[in-house]
Amino acid sequence: MEFSELVRKRYSVRSYRRDPVEPDKLQYVLDAARLAPSACNLQPLQILVIPTADREQELQRIYMKEWFVQAPLILCVCGLPGLAWVRRDGKSYLTVDAAIVMDHMILAATDRGLGTCWIAAFDAAAAREVLNIPKDVEPLLFTPLGYPADQPSDKERKPLSALVRHGSW
Repeated sequence: MEFSELVRKRYSVRSYRRDPVEPDKLQYVLDAARLAPSACNLQPLQILVIPTADREQELQRIYMKEWFVQAPLILCVCGLPGLAWVRRDGKSYLTVDAAIVMDHMILAATDRGLGTCWIAAFDAAAAREVLNIPKDVEPLLFTPLGYPADQPSDKERKPLSALVRHGSW
């Protein structure tokens, strides 16, 4: 698929079929994460692959929407703060690295006909408890991974002129 078609086709899926994700498609998505750039190529992240079957109620403690647990899998991008690159002024690039990894995964999923929905508004304490995440690891982002059971609506985006400045502010 052409890149321009891929970015237009991707949407936030909020209804999933229970059909399993084939291992080769999951591998494709995870490999896209592995190949994502990170600051100084430190790759200070881990990805949890979480089957939802028979864990729906427990997993909904993390994010309460019913569609969160409809897909057969949930992916969680976790950061390792102690391994992240830190700019001279103290700015850690951990969340930037995580965002790039998530973006690579959701685009790879779209390329293989799978749906995702980027989730950052989750209960971090529940995520730590339910997924047994150690204290030195930070859960940063989630997405269900599965086949969409809905259709995309029209995307509303600002015009390019509202987002781009040339030369300086």
